[in-house]
Parts: sequence; C-alpha cells; structure tokens
Amino acid sequence: MKFDFLKFDLTEILSTTMVLFAIIDILGAIPVVIELRRKAGHIESEKASMVAAGLMVLFLFLGESLLKVIGLDVESFAIAGSFVIFFIAMEMVLGLTIFKEEAPETVSIVPLAFPLIAGAGTMTTLLSLKTEYHTQNILVGILLNILFVYFVLKNTNRLEKLFGKSGLNILRKAFGVILLAIAIKLFRNNTGL
Repeated sequence: MKFDFLKFDLTEILSTTMVLFAIIDILGAIPVVIELRRKAGHIESEKASMVAAGLMVLFLFLGESLLKVIGLDVESFAIAGSFVIFFIAMEMVLGLTIFKEEAPETVSIVPLAFPLIAGAGTMTTLLSLKTEYHTQNILVGILLNILFVYFVLKNTNRLEKLFGKSGLNILRKAFGVILLAIAIKLFRNNTGL
C-alpha cells in the first residue's frame, strides 16, 4: 500500500477527485435523487454521505485483501473495472441503458449510499486508482467528492432549476467522454498494451 504523508500531490488529488466525480456522477443522478425524495418525502443527506464515505474508505483499504481471499490480483480487478467504467461511460455518452436498476419503494441508506453513490463502479475505480496513485491522495479525492455529494443532496431541487434538463444532459455527456478516456488508460496501463 502506497502511503507516505510526504507524498501529498496536487496533481494526483485533482486526478483522483475528477475520476471519482465522473464515476459517482451525482449531478447525473439528480433526477433519481429527486424521484427517491418524492417517494420518501425526505432524504437524510448527512447519513447517506457518511455511509458512502465509509464504504469507499473501507474498500480502499480492505478491497485488495478481499480480492486476495478470492484469488484475484489488483491488476485483474483494474482491467475488469476498466470494462465497467467503459460501459458506464457509454451509457452516459450515448444515452443507453446497459445496467438495469429497479427503484426501491422506500428511500434508505441502501439505495442511496449504496449503490447510487458508492456502487460497484466506484469500488472498482478505487482499486484501479490504487494501482496508479498514492493512498492519501485518493483519500483526499474521496473526501472532496463526499463533500460535493452532500452539497448536491442538500440542494437537489435548486440544482435542477439552475442547470435545467439540457444542462444536466451536457454535463453527463462531458463526463462520459472523460470516463471513456479513463477506462482506456486503465486498460492500457494494466495490460501493457
């Protein structure tokens, strides 16, 4: 595990923050959050943010050990993750629905914190980032994203009015293209191609 307090690197922090921002895609999830809020009447933004942060940090530190228990290495997981990220990006750019999710009847930590915020794509991305960046820089990226997620959850209705549907679509497609590039980079770096 790469962990050295002298290795805080603004470039790595910015990179990990942007990668996680794109994969979490909380802005693209605003319509889903609005629907969940409408069904439940209220979303506990603090609790959802804290649980998502906890899951991401836990997986960052224990994910590799868990993989070893089931006989996988981080590079293989990173390659698999590059495919997941690729398909998520294709959904964002082309407006396809590849991953099907059923909306829950009630809002709780399970559908909001996991899998909406800290889903399989986020977990895969964290392990993939670990092969490229120092752990403390990834932790800062997680913290910055959770703060942004909290802000979005608290202000969903205002943001929807501010961006409008077309603005949210433009953001989603732009981050989809960034994710495509990230997926290709992860694949190349871990396959040697």
